[in-house]
Amino acid sequence: MSIEVYRDAWGVPHLRAADPDELAFAQGRVTAHDRAWQLEVERHRAQGTTAAFLGAAELDWDVFARRSRLADTARRCHERLVREDAPTAAWVRAYADGVNDGLAEGARRAPEFAATGLAPGRWEPWTPLAVWLSTHVLFAGFPTKLWREEVARRLGEEWTELFATDGPGTAGSNGWLVTGARTGSGAALVAGDPHRFIEAPGVYQQIRLACPAYDVVGLAVPGVPGLAHFGHAGPVAWAITNAMADYQDLYRERLRRLPDGGVEAYGPDGWRPAAVHTETIEVAGGEPVVIELIETDRGPVIIDGEPDEGPGTETGTGPGDGTSAGPGDGPGAGTGAGPGTGAGPGEERAAVSLRHPPRVTGKLGFEVLPALLRARTVADVDTALDGWVEPVNVVLAADTEGGTLHRAAGHVPVRPRANSLRLVPAWDPAHAWAPAPAPLPRAGVDGHAVMANARSLAAPLGVEFAPPHRAARIDALLRARDRWTPENTATVHTDTDNPSAARLLTAVDRAATGLSPAASAVRDRLLAWDRRMEADSTDAGLYAAVRGAVTRRMAGHEAFTPLRDAAAPYPALLRPWLALGPRVAYALETLLVAGPVPAGDVDRIVREALDEVAAGEPPAAWGTTHRLAPWQALPDPDDARWPGLAGDHDCVLSTSSVPGWTDRSARASAARYVWDLADREHSRWIVPFGASGVPGDPHHQDQLPLWLRGDLAPVTTDWQYLTKEQG
Repeated sequence: MSIEVYRDAWGVPHLRAADPDELAFAQGRVTAHDRAWQLEVERHRAQGTTAAFLGAAELDWDVFARRSRLADTARRCHERLVREDAPTAAWVRAYADGVNDGLAEGARRAPEFAATGLAPGRWEPWTPLAVWLSTHVLFAGFPTKLWREEVARRLGEEWTELFATDGPGTAGSNGWLVTGARTGSGAALVAGDPHRFIEAPGVYQQIRLACPAYDVVGLAVPGVPGLAHFGHAGPVAWAITNAMADYQDLYRERLRRLPDGGVEAYGPDGWRPAAVHTETIEVAGGEPVVIELIETDRGPVIIDGEPDEGPGTETGTGPGDGTSAGPGDGPGAGTGAGPGTGAGPGEERAAVSLRHPPRVTGKLGFEVLPALLRARTVADVDTALDGWVEPVNVVLAADTEGGTLHRAAGHVPVRPRANSLRLVPAWDPAHAWAPAPAPLPRAGVDGHAVMANARSLAAPLGVEFAPPHRAARIDALLRARDRWTPENTATVHTDTDNPSAARLLTAVDRAATGLSPAASAVRDRLLAWDRRMEADSTDAGLYAAVRGAVTRRMAGHEAFTPLRDAAAPYPALLRPWLALGPRVAYALETLLVAGPVPAGDVDRIVREALDEVAAGEPPAAWGTTHRLAPWQALPDPDDARWPGLAGDHDCVLSTSSVPGWTDRSARASAARYVWDLADREHSRWIVPFGASGVPGDPHHQDQLPLWLRGDLAPVTTDWQYLTKEQG
């Protein structure tokens, strides 16, 4: 093999090889060298085997991963890829071979292997597909349908969409494109930042992939070949945000046990056999756990409940009459992991199955990945993305010929709107999927375009979107200036204006009477505040304290009493989507002006919150409590070391916490980038930590100070300024 590995000043790998397969091998090998621990954690997560070395705390994930058949779906998708696109299958296999080639050496560098007793395993050709699935299976937020089900059942049908994330939601990604007519160079700029749960090591890997067929820099997902989301190929560059599309369905199932141990499920054609088998999950420091896996004609059963009434019972209640129990009445009530969960022979029980495109079609869209690397124009990017499946994204792209692209990409099934809102009965044929997916929207670009998870281009594809604040703010910032450059474009990333504070400040303004002198002083400070969530701002800290107090009181209002235990019947992994406190926190903007809490009670809650904050210790600067809280597979021995952050949910600098419960931020920019189509060397990028996942490596966290300041590192592509690795 003729593989060359170079590094820039930040340790970012620049790979050069004779052909795409050798390059994929090199990408796998260098990723294993830099991030062996991260790769192996992701492989085990995809297979549902993390509890074997991380302990019982990971058992809930392992149960879900196996019940949802992530690894088996990856195998199916890989088998179809082999049949229909052998060159891409070989390319993916080359990446897995490269991981295997470098994994042992990478594991020797990573102290986590010795700490847990984990030995590096072996990557199969389908493992990259499994990693992609496990990374994105919860991306579309299907557990929100469980929440809407509980809201409708416990609070009332009229409140089903009361807590929609439009008002407001958690942190989301930003992206924007400025055409050459409005840049200093006369060529387009593509910029943005994906907001995800921050993990250490980071979820994105800066890398360059060069061979005679192409030369691309971008952000890779460790464990997956190519550059699926963010790339600059020289003549063309692309970027994505989550489209907030709805493409996963939950079905209410009726199951019954047969005398021989088999299981049947009731569907549109009556009782039909379900696939069933058991698997054993090893648990470090504990006893193995045996679980039963069931798959109906709709999909894998992810929530398996207790015996319940159903078709053929003495009550005469049949599945087709819409009266059968939903979650809370059955599913999740008996979610123990053992294979004997639920009814005995002849008895029926409720369950919930998951249906999503890769499981149904056997396609994940990996054939798009090499096509993107070969792209030279936006037309090439556009054609490649016609084959994309999951997750569903909004894409922006530009090329050096002046072409632009603004479209959605992915597989969204066509079915009734009810499927997108809540659980639907498995036995009703009206809730089946149409044979072809939905047509995907696109739009032109006039001067600039913005994508920020809001209800705009992708509106026909989803139900809940991010509030319009980030998109509107980016649009306003872009309109305020011409002659954009990579340097001044990067300032948009760090804007801390908080438009979502307006409604709470309006309520604070109404609270002019009945306050103590100290509370009146708090009110006056808030009304004079500039609405910027700067880390060193004590006024921002004061706002956050009042918002938290309002949120807790709102969640404690008697109107929401029926929802207090909504999460209890469900598996622990899904409970964060069903917890009342965070739901109120994210929907506070809406609940201040609408919902079951009377307006008079809202005013009282705000007055009480002002009094509470005034009576306590003066709130510190926002960054004192709003500190980074990255996810790590192993417990952090020094959690206090993580720094404070600027920004908030709905700032362009979107750093998300759970107001009222914690100011710690688990979601923020997983990367920032500016792709310059005039000169790739003028592009900029940054990740939260560094190029290496190895503690103690010089490039483990060397980018963190820049990331905190909002600075970007240069993209260096001239080989003479790179350092070649020996061996």
